[in-house]
Amino acid sequence: MNDIVLKTQDLTKHYGGVHALEGADFELRAGEHVAIMGDNGAGKSTFVRQITGVEQRTRGKVWLYGKEVHFAGPLDAREAGIETVFQTLALADDLDVPDNLFLGREITKWNWLGPFRRLDYKAMREATMAGLEKTAVKIPNIRNSIRNMSGGQRQCVAIARTATFHSKLTIMDEPTAALGVQETAQVENIIRTLKEDGEPLILISHNMRQVMDLVDRIIVFRRGRIVANLKKEETDGQDVVAYITGAKTGAEFEGAA
Repeated sequence: MNDIVLKTQDLTKHYGGVHALEGADFELRAGEHVAIMGDNGAGKSTFVRQITGVEQRTRGKVWLYGKEVHFAGPLDAREAGIETVFQTLALADDLDVPDNLFLGREITKWNWLGPFRRLDYKAMREATMAGLEKTAVKIPNIRNSIRNMSGGQRQCVAIARTATFHSKLTIMDEPTAALGVQETAQVENIIRTLKEDGEPLILISHNMRQVMDLVDRIIVFRRGRIVANLKKEETDGQDVVAYITGAKTGAEFEGAA
């Protein structure tokens, strides 16, 4: 269907004899926010690494907006429109906000001079301010280095990259795991803003309250397999936990590889 943003079929990753991900069939539709949940080692991050080209899959297929893709690395995924906020954030501590947002895709001027072209700092600052405004991120001084910012500000800078470059898909891996209550609220407000703007999102989270507040659908991984695909309004936290722990087996997904 033409409203499918991301689709995977039989997505699988083996590390030698370890089957970290097995036969993952997944769909994300336009404007939809989906949470991926599961215990540590369940396959959540492995799934994201295969989608974004951080690792090469053992087998399976991935489609982005109907086009089959096979990214050689995360830069390819980013150029295709997938913005990922990893737990490590991947920010350069000694650079300021615009330099971090445009790292690897700087805006240049005087391009007709070939190797003598220069960075267009004014254009990058203006685009940075537009991205921050879109996500309601408040950074007192965008020229400050990332090193001097709080954990919440750093997380928000990483998330603001998705707005600055009009991503086709945003993936967030535990975006509030190391944040306090106030900073967590700020990040959750950004996620709500993306929802209001109709931008699709995949959220990896252990925070049940957060998941139930923010997403449309919940995918549960267990032992490398998808064991549940739940509409938020048709489930509750207790039900989700039952799938995570194996109290419910997700028998309908058995043999889905």
